[in-house]
Amino acid sequence: MVKLTVVGRVNDGLPISQGPLYEEDGDNTIYKQHAEFLLHEISMAALPPSATTILLPHHHCFNYVVKNGVCFITLCDALYPRKLAFHYLQDLQKEFDKIDLSLVKQITKPYSFIKFNNIICNIRRQYIDTRTQANLSKLKANHKQELHVHTEQMSLVVEWRRRSDMLERMMKAHKSAFPVWGSESLEVIAVKWTPITIIFIVSFVLLWSSFKQ
Repeated sequence: MVKLTVVGRVNDGLPISQGPLYEEDGDNTIYKQHAEFLLHEISMAALPPSATTILLPHHHCFNYVVKNGVCFITLCDALYPRKLAFHYLQDLQKEFDKIDLSLVKQITKPYSFIKFNNIICNIRRQYIDTRTQANLSKLKANHKQELHVHTEQMSLVVEWRRRSDMLERMMKAHKSAFPVWGSESLEVIAVKWTPITIIFIVSFVLLWSSFKQ
């Protein structure tokens, strides 16, 4: 079942729209935070912009696609047909393509593009029951054709981000401890005095050599 849908901008990772939450699932808030985290990673180019499945514990997974700078993410049961999940995301894309992108660029508050919430809700209804004739036809169409989807573990994505943040903190701490190194003033000094220093050293060596002879 499609349990959660989040649409966001890739350039800044802002979630702009969302679909209805699956009421029977008590972890809705956590999954929503996971979706926002993935959107942030995509905006940082830490995850591929191509069709991707992120595997979670407890028999769930996120599927997402990116088009024209907009990311469409959905949370599904692990047993939900992946092919159907990406059909759902593609339908969302098609509807979003009808919207003026200049309006999307003007959005500043998270989840404030309410106009698209209703569209998500309507399309989601079509994918709740996998046994409908329409959905069965989608599953059977091009049955031999494999989906070119990248697959990743959520735990690895989180670990990569943790290590990346740790490395960034270490670099900032190093610069704070030695502020002169890497500064613009040090670069100016180096450019100004390096040629003079080289000339002085060469002159000293030549002079020393003449005295030695």
